[in-house]
Amino acid sequence: MEKNPYVQREALRKVLHRLKKYRVLIVLSILFAAVTVALTLYVPVLVGDAIDRILGAGQVDFAGIASILLQIGILVAVTSLLQWLMNTINNKITFQVVRDVRSEAFRKIQILPLKYLDAHSHGEIVSRVIADVDQFADGLLLGFTQLFTGVLTILGTLGFMLSIHAGITLLVVLLTPISLFVASFIARRTYAMFKLQSETRGRQTALIDEMIGNQKVVQAFSHEDEALEQFDEINEKLEKCSLRATFFSSITNPATRFVNSVVYAAVGLTGALIAIGGAITVGDLTCLLSYANQYTKPFNEISGVVTELQNALACAGRIFELIEEDPQIPDAENAVELQNVKGNVSLHDVEFSYDPKRPLIRDFNLTVKPGQRVAIVGPTGCGKTTVINLLMRFYDVRGGAICVEGEDIREVTRRSLRSGYGMVLQETWLKAGTIRENIMMGRPDATEEEMIAAAKASHAHGFIRRLPKGYDTEITEDGGSLSQGQKQLLCIARVMLCRPPMLILDEATSSIDTRTELKVQEAFARLMEGRTSFIVAHRLSTIREADVILVMRDGSIVEQGNHESLLQKGGFYAELYNSQFAH
Repeated sequence: MEKNPYVQREALRKVLHRLKKYRVLIVLSILFAAVTVALTLYVPVLVGDAIDRILGAGQVDFAGIASILLQIGILVAVTSLLQWLMNTINNKITFQVVRDVRSEAFRKIQILPLKYLDAHSHGEIVSRVIADVDQFADGLLLGFTQLFTGVLTILGTLGFMLSIHAGITLLVVLLTPISLFVASFIARRTYAMFKLQSETRGRQTALIDEMIGNQKVVQAFSHEDEALEQFDEINEKLEKCSLRATFFSSITNPATRFVNSVVYAAVGLTGALIAIGGAITVGDLTCLLSYANQYTKPFNEISGVVTELQNALACAGRIFELIEEDPQIPDAENAVELQNVKGNVSLHDVEFSYDPKRPLIRDFNLTVKPGQRVAIVGPTGCGKTTVINLLMRFYDVRGGAICVEGEDIREVTRRSLRSGYGMVLQETWLKAGTIRENIMMGRPDATEEEMIAAAKASHAHGFIRRLPKGYDTEITEDGGSLSQGQKQLLCIARVMLCRPPMLILDEATSSIDTRTELKVQEAFARLMEGRTSFIVAHRLSTIREADVILVMRDGSIVEQGNHESLLQKGGFYAELYNSQFAH
C-alpha cells in the first residue's frame, strides 16, 4: 500500500486550519518553550563556569561555586514551572481541537444522506469518530510537546556551541544530516502502514458491533464458529499490520541514537585535543559535551514525533473523509413551510433506484385524497418500503415528482414535511431515557393526561404501569428488558400522542400478539379517521378496509383497487391473498 503524499499534505493542512482559532495559545506555548529551552541551555554554561573555578588542590572558589549552584537552583525551578504551564497549554489546545473535530463529525453524521449510512457499517463510523480521533490526539499532543522544544533546542545549542568554538560546531552540523536522513527514510514508509492499521481496526470494530448487536441471530443460526473465524481473520491482519507499522517506526529511535552517539564521540575526541592545545578550557569542553548530547537528543524525540504524526495524519485523514462527505441535499433557498396539511398526496411518473444500473421504481403514479387509506402490498423487494422512504424524502426521486398539498416535496422544508407524517415501522427505535421521554419525543409539550391517554389508546399503559417506576422507568436505546412487542407499542403510543395529519404504518403490528393486535387495529382505525394513511403489510387480512390497495411487483403498480374489486379481478392480488388463506 503506497503512501499518497497529496492526501498526507491535505490532512496536515486541515489540521493546521483547525489550529488557527487557538493561535494565541500556540504563541504562548512557543514562547514558554523558547524561554524553557534558553534557561535549560544556560545551565551548562554555569556548570562549566563552576568547573573552571576548581583549579586544583586548595585552589577552589567555594563562594563562587555556591553562588553558581544557587543560580542553577533558581533556573531549574523557573524552568519546571514554565514546562508545567507549557504542557497545560498544549493539552488544552489538543483536546479542544479533538472536541471540535468530534463535534464536527457528529454534526455531519446528522446530515449525511441515508445512502452513506446504508453503505458504511456503523462500527466503522464509530471507529473513525472514537478510535481514530484518539490516535490523532496522541500525535497532536506529542507534536506540541516535543516538536517545538526539540526544534528550539537544536537552534539554541548551535548558538551556544558557536559562542564557544566554531570548528566543533561545524563538525556537529556536518554529521547531523545522517540522523535526519535515517529518520526521514523510515518515516516515509510508515504512513501507509499506519493507515492500513487504522482501516483494519475500523473493520474489526464494525464486526464486533455487528456481532454484539445481533447476538441472538448469531446464536439462533449457530453462526458462532463462522463469526469467530471472521474475527480471527481480521484480528490476525490487524496484528500483522500493527506489528509491521510498529516495527518500522521503532527502528527510527535506535538508528538515530547510534548516529547521535557518533556525534557525541566526535565532539569529545575533537574537543579534548583542542583543550590540550589550550584553545578551550575544561569547563568549555564540559559545556560542548553537554550541548552535543542536548543537540542530538531532540533528533530522537523528533523522529519519534514524526512517526506518531504519520499515524495521527493517517487517522486524521479518515475522520476528515467523514467530515467532508457530501451532506444530504439541503432545503432549497426558497423552500416553503407546509401549512395546514390535510393529506393531499400525489406521485407523478416517479422513478427511483438505489443503484443507477438496477432500476427499481418506474412510472409510479398515484393520487391520494385526504382521509384515504392506501395499502401497499407485494412480494419482498418489490419497492414497498422504498415508496415510504421517498414519501418521507429520506431519498430523492431520480425522475418525476412527489407532491404534498400541491407542493413538490423537494421545494418544501424537510422539517415541515416530516412533521406532517407519523411513522410506525417494523423496526422499533427508542432512545436511552425514560418511558415518558420516549413517548413524548414528538410532542414534548404534551400534558400528563394526554400522554397517558395515548398510552391507553395503544394498549401500552397496562405493561408500563407494571414496570418498577412506571412512566419514569429508565430504558436503554435497545429497549433493555422490554419485549419486541412492548417496544412496538411504545412507538405506536408516540404516534398516537402526536396525531399527525398523515400516517405511515410499515408492518406496524408485526411483533404484537393477535389479541393485542386486534385492539391496536381498532385504535389505529380511530386514529386514521380523517387522516391520509399509507399502510405496508404482508398480512393481507390487516388491509381489507383500505380505500385503495396498490399491488406492486418489480417496482411498478400492477393492480390498483379495493379489496373486493381486486379479488374479483382474479389477478396477482387474488393470487397473493389466496396463498395466505388457502386451506
